Amino acid sequence: MVLKAFFPTCCASADSGLLVGRWVPEQNSAVVLAVVHFPFIPIQVKELLAQVQQASGVGVAVLGTWCHRRQEPEESLGHFLEGLGAIFSHEPWLQLCRERDSKFWSCKATHRQVPTSPSAPGEDQVMLIFYDQRKVLLSQLHPPTALPDHQAGDATASTRGLAAVFDTVARSEALFRSDRFDEGLVRLSHWQSEGVEASILVELAKQASGPVCLLMAYLLSLISAASTCRVFKLWPLSFICSKLSTCEQLRHRLEQLTFIFSTQKAENASQLMRKANMLVSVLLDVALGLTLLSWLHGKDRIGQLAEALVPVADKMAVQTPGEGDPGYLCLPRRAGPVCEQHAPVSSQWVAEELQHLLQWLMGAPAGLKMNRALDQVLGRFFLYHIHLWISYIHLMSPFIERILWHMGLSACLGLTVALSILSDIIALLTFHIYCFYVYGARLYCLKICGLSSLWRLFRGKKWNVLRQRVDSCSYDLDQLFIGTLLFTILVFLLPTTALYYLVFTLLRLLVVTVQGLIHLLVDLINSLPLYALGLRLCRPYRLSAGVKFQVLEHEAGRPLRLLMQINPLPYNRVVHTYRLPSCGCHPKHSWGSLCRKLFFGELIYPWRQRGDKQD
Repeated sequence: MVLKAFFPTCCASADSGLLVGRWVPEQNSAVVLAVVHFPFIPIQVKELLAQVQQASGVGVAVLGTWCHRRQEPEESLGHFLEGLGAIFSHEPWLQLCRERDSKFWSCKATHRQVPTSPSAPGEDQVMLIFYDQRKVLLSQLHPPTALPDHQAGDATASTRGLAAVFDTVARSEALFRSDRFDEGLVRLSHWQSEGVEASILVELAKQASGPVCLLMAYLLSLISAASTCRVFKLWPLSFICSKLSTCEQLRHRLEQLTFIFSTQKAENASQLMRKANMLVSVLLDVALGLTLLSWLHGKDRIGQLAEALVPVADKMAVQTPGEGDPGYLCLPRRAGPVCEQHAPVSSQWVAEELQHLLQWLMGAPAGLKMNRALDQVLGRFFLYHIHLWISYIHLMSPFIERILWHMGLSACLGLTVALSILSDIIALLTFHIYCFYVYGARLYCLKICGLSSLWRLFRGKKWNVLRQRVDSCSYDLDQLFIGTLLFTILVFLLPTTALYYLVFTLLRLLVVTVQGLIHLLVDLINSLPLYALGLRLCRPYRLSAGVKFQVLEHEAGRPLRLLMQINPLPYNRVVHTYRLPSCGCHPKHSWGSLCRKLFFGELIYPWRQRGDKQD
């Protein structure tokens, strides 16, 4: 039988002594954790192992002896080490020896009990595997990805064996707290033998984290209590808060901060990693927001931006088509101070372009023959809405600079909050385009439903509302005649309605695309596991996907010596494993669902509807 002995590389140059570690009978493996040096008293060694076992819950025992022949050629030390097996009884008993001035090792595993079978050997073959104790202690082993069926069993068995090794080293941290500078009665060699790793900044941060977490948890509880006030649950406020991206982002940030500054200790490594990822995400978000804030307020860029959005007085007057034009519409001109208000150039430019577009549609767009009466009605209807929108922009123009100033000030809460406010402002500034899209979609959907219902009438069918299915039905001559007239009218009016619906749907999709890019950037900042990616970049061994073995020695008559190296977790698995949840206030549609809704004239809302089935 082959016995696998995992030996730490930091103990390869240690003095002779006892091998302390854990025996894993399921894997027929011995995990060496430290070397106990001479002189020692056996009862003190047993007491130390009992304390470590009580603190860590790992069955630590003396596995055998370690002999490093440096300058002592005498054989008395070897006989003395062999005699220690009577005091520290363990089956099997390991005997590792490193030759003087040589790279060769000798490894034996003996059994003191009489073999049950006469053919069973008294010694086992030993495979010596070296491992970096510090990296294995700090590493976190992740389960492997899905494998084919014929490899699943072997992969599971090997993963369990590696998990036992990683778990043994991780839980035996109490054994590594002593170093060679301690004045204890038992001297050990392990990865911290030259001094326990520590940092003054880390210790100060640990001491200050308790009061800071208590204070922040109290403040966040007050904010949460204020946000759950009954005033915010009234219908208008609750509806508006549920549709605004800014409110959703602030709610999401509040949940993250509450989880970060929770006074409860992390239960496992995954929860600790989630806290670290959230903390780094919040810090990066605030840093980017402060950078944006300093850039906006530097050199008065907010004032310059506001001046760029304000045209010369009376230059951008409300323009309507003249009499005799295809899109003529008598609109009352506003006189007095309202007409002298400054309006943003961008909004006025959008309104003017929409007016030109409507005039083009009210003529002969692309040489198409439209229904002139319906074309004029729809064009004048939309032109009047543009006039109302320009009047609204005139009223809001004095507050443009103040709105931009507050928007820039909100960047101190984070870049995601500023981007969410920008998305809401875009939604408000393009509200007239959304109204045009809703009007066109409703009219187009009404005609599509009417045509489908009348088409069923020609085939002798009807829609059964109670059973939600199409049933056969017999119609008389009057019903068929009226249905034919209505079907003919809807068919000839459909191209005009479909053209208006197509134009305003494209404009709406353009706005939704811009908002979608902003939401995508916000979700990227919220959900990207930056701390885990930083660990993968700077310390790849911290996130382990498995191990690989390098052959150090493979000669006849010598034990096989391997070096265990950690395989880092791939970047795509790091993102997939530690990805943080996002606020997800915007809808997510597949291409098939989106095309179906566009074809049948169903509304595409900029927010997620209750009861919508997400593809």
